[in-house]
Amino acid sequence: MAHLPLLPGRSADYFNYAELAFERGQYDQAATYYKNYLQFGKKGSRQAQHATRQLNNVQFAQEAVKTPVDFKPQPLGESVNQFKLQYSPVLTTDQQALLFTARQGSGSQDDENLYLAYRKEGQWQAPISVSEAINTELNEGAASFSGDGRVLVFTSCNRQDSYGSCDLYISYREGNEWSKPKNMGRNVNTSSWDSQPSLSADGRTIYFASDRKGGQGGEDLWMTKLQDDGNWSIPVNLGDKVNTSGRENSPFLHASGNTLYYATDGLQGMGGLDLFKVNREKNGWGVPVNMGYPLNTHRDESSIFISPDNKTGYYSGQLAGGGKVEVALLQFEVPDLWKGKTISSFAQGRVFDAQTKKPLKATVQVYDLDSAGVISQQVSSDKTSGDYTIVVNQKQRYALYVTAPGHVLESRHISATSTSAPLALDFYLQPLNKGAKAVLSNLFFDTGKADLRAESQTELDKLFQFLKANPKIQVEIAGHTDNVGQAAANQKLSEARAKAVVKYLVSKGAPASIFQAKGYGQTQPAAPNTSEENRQLNRRIELQIL
Repeated sequence: MAHLPLLPGRSADYFNYAELAFERGQYDQAATYYKNYLQFGKKGSRQAQHATRQLNNVQFAQEAVKTPVDFKPQPLGESVNQFKLQYSPVLTTDQQALLFTARQGSGSQDDENLYLAYRKEGQWQAPISVSEAINTELNEGAASFSGDGRVLVFTSCNRQDSYGSCDLYISYREGNEWSKPKNMGRNVNTSSWDSQPSLSADGRTIYFASDRKGGQGGEDLWMTKLQDDGNWSIPVNLGDKVNTSGRENSPFLHASGNTLYYATDGLQGMGGLDLFKVNREKNGWGVPVNMGYPLNTHRDESSIFISPDNKTGYYSGQLAGGGKVEVALLQFEVPDLWKGKTISSFAQGRVFDAQTKKPLKATVQVYDLDSAGVISQQVSSDKTSGDYTIVVNQKQRYALYVTAPGHVLESRHISATSTSAPLALDFYLQPLNKGAKAVLSNLFFDTGKADLRAESQTELDKLFQFLKANPKIQVEIAGHTDNVGQAAANQKLSEARAKAVVKYLVSKGAPASIFQAKGYGQTQPAAPNTSEENRQLNRRIELQIL
């Protein structure tokens, strides 16, 4: 770019040269010309205010280039990068399936479709079309799926059933079959542009970009939730902590649900759309943080994915050399600056009928015991395989409930450790027959006492709901102890604890006539009292169908 002499009458040229230099990433020249314009241009004008903001961006960019983030992306390899363009990668919670958008050519007329690649023995296999039910002669792209890979939301434009230029569509997988995609309807889609969805791990919350009315600026981020009646809620704007008067798009919600990544040109950045991360705080979203150089440049950036354990990231980038692949999927080790607020792992397993041993479609609910029993996830097991996957955040305690019509409620307690190792949990649900039992794993008592602790509330309420849904059954609530202490004292304690559970359920409205409260003391151990782990198994409350 030619150098302009310092002349008062050239203020318009200084401004235009500054804008062009900034657009090209020529930050030193841009800084010089913005300063020249501010020296000679009209003070207090909108253009002067814009130049001041841009100069702040330039100075931020200059400093970012001097202090680059340790970022060394590598292509996923030819087994995955088989198209001219591939972008918008998302993975399942276990990182064994990769969903992305691809085009065979780089022209606007080239069809955009969705592809899946699976990891086998640590190696990515060749991608396949996600489904003939989803990919059509129209464009399907900018997709996301749930942590278990069984709910898929994508963007498609100018369809016959569209409400606007681009709409969100949803599809569900049972076994290996995807359902015919459905437009998400007027609650979600508008006559405007609605695109770039990011599903929460349980598939019940969607963050997306839209230029609809009611936002902070041009394109904003919005959120909708699946309601109990099966409809999606009216979308809510994420507010002015996230959205600006500029453009926001490409949201990605980390598996933990506690960190949001997105692109914006409305905050201090390096030019174009920069990628930011923002953590969820007690009172909403915190302060967005620019992810720095060299991820962010003077060009538009978008579509980043960070693994649940915060170790590996994925995004798309241009390859040098002019080969057959222009834009490839890349992976990288996540720098500390970019890591999510919470490290997550997952629990995975299958749900079966305990008698037939056949896979069972069941509802799996996860409650956060450290947040007053707030439900954090709800998924369904696959009716064909019984498979389910849930996210487990580090250093948190969870109550896990598995229910299916005609079966006894199953309860588990999860205390996530400081490691990110996945958990394997299979469930065998007992049919509602006489003698069927289930351990109530999330009832808590102080040592030697029968008073139910506050964190037992979730379990008690779930048990009440189970009884309300099955009004014809009668049940025994049985208390058990380990063999520590006197047998007589243990007998008395087990009876008192069983009665405390029944008392609460009756106070909620359950008929007293359906209960028998019994204490068995230390007479019916679930495991030999040879270790603290086994003794903990023996200190329990059981439900039995009479």
